[in-house]
Amino acid sequence: MKYVVLNKDDIAKDIADRIVSLIKTKEKPVLGLATGSTPLPLYEELIKRYKEGEVSFKNVKTFNLDEYIGLDELNDQSYRYFMNHNLFSHIDIDLNNTYVPNGLIKDEDPLYYDKMIKEAGGIDIQVLGIGTDGHIAFNEPGASFDSLTHIEALKESTIKDNSRFFASIDDVPRYAITMGLKSIMNAREIVLIATGKAKAKVISELKKGIISNDLPASILNKHNNVTIYVDEEANSL
Repeated sequence: MKYVVLNKDDIAKDIADRIVSLIKTKEKPVLGLATGSTPLPLYEELIKRYKEGEVSFKNVKTFNLDEYIGLDELNDQSYRYFMNHNLFSHIDIDLNNTYVPNGLIKDEDPLYYDKMIKEAGGIDIQVLGIGTDGHIAFNEPGASFDSLTHIEALKESTIKDNSRFFASIDDVPRYAITMGLKSIMNAREIVLIATGKAKAKVISELKKGIISNDLPASILNKHNNVTIYVDEEANSL
């Protein structure tokens, strides 16, 4: 696992370089994307490069990590809505090639999502954030390292972290459909972004190299192509 310390803007530029290079060199590239405030500078950088004519997303497929259970794509707190408004609607990607787990899943087997990823050829670059308790996607502490896409009950710490995006903490959904840890590890390359003082403790724990279900992100130590991007604050411990 490689650690890179940069400011937020330079993190976005460095990862954008990787993504643009992939798109230019592979006929049908597949990206794994994340939501939340952490990847926003990256998405802004990719939009900028598209508008400057540096890259086209016409042949790109994307798979997002997760979605809240109970929210449809028209709900402004859904991750499909987030991706449409913060990236997809600003570039030339075919929306039919952008996939977000179904938050209204009922009788459908969540493993359909892993099958779709496999049929697309697998994820070339997976973008991740990390929670203050070490969760990646919605794989909470205690999650199985062998998990594929599934429905996860959210911990109170995750609900509290995400409540800033809602009118009230009571509005935050209690369940999500998420790629599992094995789903994430199947990506050929992984980049994780951690910025701000709130992430310093978990990054310090991750650096110890101890692999434990209590720290879901620690499974990344077993992957052969992971880069952890941190700013000075997240790297402070």
